[in-house]
Amino acid sequence: MTKIRMNTELRNKLFNKIKNVFENEDTQEREAFLMAREEVDSQYGIASTLAKEVVERSYPTDDVATLRTFKKKYGSPCDVVAKDKCFYFAHSEDLDDEGETKETKSHFDFGLFGNLNGSEYSSDDGRKFAVAYYREELKAKDCNPDIFAQQSENKDNPHKTKHVDECMKALGYSGSYGSGGDQIGMAKEFDNPYYLDVIGTSYCRSRAIACTKNEYEQFETWRIAKSNLVSKHQTWIDTIQKQCDQLKIGLKAYRYLSEGIELATELGIQVDEAELIRTNSTGLTIYNPTNLASMIKGMKNKQSANTREAKILARKQYEESIN
Repeated sequence: MTKIRMNTELRNKLFNKIKNVFENEDTQEREAFLMAREEVDSQYGIASTLAKEVVERSYPTDDVATLRTFKKKYGSPCDVVAKDKCFYFAHSEDLDDEGETKETKSHFDFGLFGNLNGSEYSSDDGRKFAVAYYREELKAKDCNPDIFAQQSENKDNPHKTKHVDECMKALGYSGSYGSGGDQIGMAKEFDNPYYLDVIGTSYCRSRAIACTKNEYEQFETWRIAKSNLVSKHQTWIDTIQKQCDQLKIGLKAYRYLSEGIELATELGIQVDEAELIRTNSTGLTIYNPTNLASMIKGMKNKQSANTREAKILARKQYEESIN
């Protein structure tokens, strides 16, 4: 039989099949990523429970209820209670170089896109966490949640921007993240459990909430777990990217499909050659003679058997039958 020559479509099919195997292999890097995500869930449970205790210690629920009663009675002048999911926690148990007590504080955002370095402003760090946390859900929506990791060495570019925007849209990112950010979908579902009642009308920077040093360190442990997930995701995708780079070079050099099939076999990946060559880029099976013939027949605009002559005859028969 004549050897089947490689073309761009066949290379892409082989590449995607092999890459999919790379992404689902039980490697140490993938396991570390999955474990890091489990640790995030655990730390979120601990930190959010602790945050509720700390916030309600500063803003007792009875006071919140009273102020809401006043708001209902007097209106906007008493509108000083709001829900928030980000807080400045502070403790004063450390000493400076001169032995004086100093305040240690930082911004902790429990939202999906919350910054990981203590800033109250949104950044790529928060978005990197979001895509890593919801990686499978984004893949299922035909998004590329690995785009930040794949483009870690590159500046912003149209390719990166396109895929980041698709991920953010799928997650429900409002585009104006913060306490007032109106998230939807997955982002809203993620954020909702972490809102707490706070008293005051100022921004979170000026309402540092007192906590102990141990409590503060627990909040830091939770935030570190989020950063670790981003790091483990990057490490895992780096290993896949390196393999894929070599895979592209090899497939580009191969002249015949059989060489690509041999490569897959050597990698322990079973690829059905017949499936590759009988489907086109839209996934339609067209090279099988029966299917191709059926497709072509379906394209024909055949004249109906009910021709003009047949209609005239039918009309005559009808008129004779009623006379």
